[in-house]
Amino acid sequence: MEKFMAMIVGWTEARLTHRKALKAYEEAHKAPKTFVGELLGWIDALLFAIVVVILINQYLFQLFVIPSPSMVHTLEVKDRVFVGKNSYGTELYSAGKKIFTSNRLVHRDNIITFYNPEYPNKGVFFNVLSQFIYSGTFTLVNIDKNEDGSPAERLLVKRAVGFPEEVVRFNEGNVLIRPSGSTSFVPESGFRSDCDLSTAPHRSVDSEEYDGIKAWGSLYGYQDLGITTVPEHLTKAYSSVSNKNYPEDMYQFETSRTLTKALYDPSDFSLRSKARVYREGIYIGKGQVLPLGDNRDNSRDGRYFGPVWQKNVNGRVLFRFWPLKRIAYLGNK
Repeated sequence: MEKFMAMIVGWTEARLTHRKALKAYEEAHKAPKTFVGELLGWIDALLFAIVVVILINQYLFQLFVIPSPSMVHTLEVKDRVFVGKNSYGTELYSAGKKIFTSNRLVHRDNIITFYNPEYPNKGVFFNVLSQFIYSGTFTLVNIDKNEDGSPAERLLVKRAVGFPEEVVRFNEGNVLIRPSGSTSFVPESGFRSDCDLSTAPHRSVDSEEYDGIKAWGSLYGYQDLGITTVPEHLTKAYSSVSNKNYPEDMYQFETSRTLTKALYDPSDFSLRSKARVYREGIYIGKGQVLPLGDNRDNSRDGRYFGPVWQKNVNGRVLFRFWPLKRIAYLGNK
């Protein structure tokens, strides 16, 4: 790593020395200034600055703007943070092969950035161009947008919660963890207390709403199957949340929806497989981590796309520098 960084520093010094020598030569052979000459000089300086910023973003640290409320209150929407790019190895290029990965593993409770498994591939040229513009404007301009105009989330920021050979299960929004080598699940709150971990993960959905959310999901399951005659108790339970536009806990909604369909048609092996994951939990394999948002009831995370490979974790959130009143070191969060 030291040789690699020395190479970058050497390149930068050589470039600056060349510019200094060139300026000295120009002073000695001074010619009348022209608009074109001045313009080309500014363009040269700007391109050099952008290249340096991109190299810093790729190999040292990256400026990142928080795009969603999934990590509230640890990270608010539009917070700006520094992401250390060498915490878990160094990428040779964006989303490329990593080097210097020895003994640089993700640790429990680290706030990590990783490549979104659900991000639609827009091609190498667009990825490079959007990253060039984003880094070159210090995160002020982002051309990578969704169809509705919102920023596309190529990178996600979550907390590393589940680790290899553990099973993480969700019941009415609450996280249950079966540690490696154990046969029983423990509530995350107790697990966090015993391991002296962060207390930032939190819930916002009232437990009394879950009968209605489960019924809502089951009714959608019947609707998917084309069944119009449904159990009366489901209709009654659903009435308690029928005034809402969407379920407060989408994961529980999808759980009930899938379980209902799987029970009705046990011959559908795809449904049975999905239902088993909902019932028994998500297994984290070797070389993987399960990322979850601190704002558990408003986060699209590993519950939906599963564990992510550590090789796809490209950085660790270390420091929040904006807004100024909330400047804080986050490396120990």
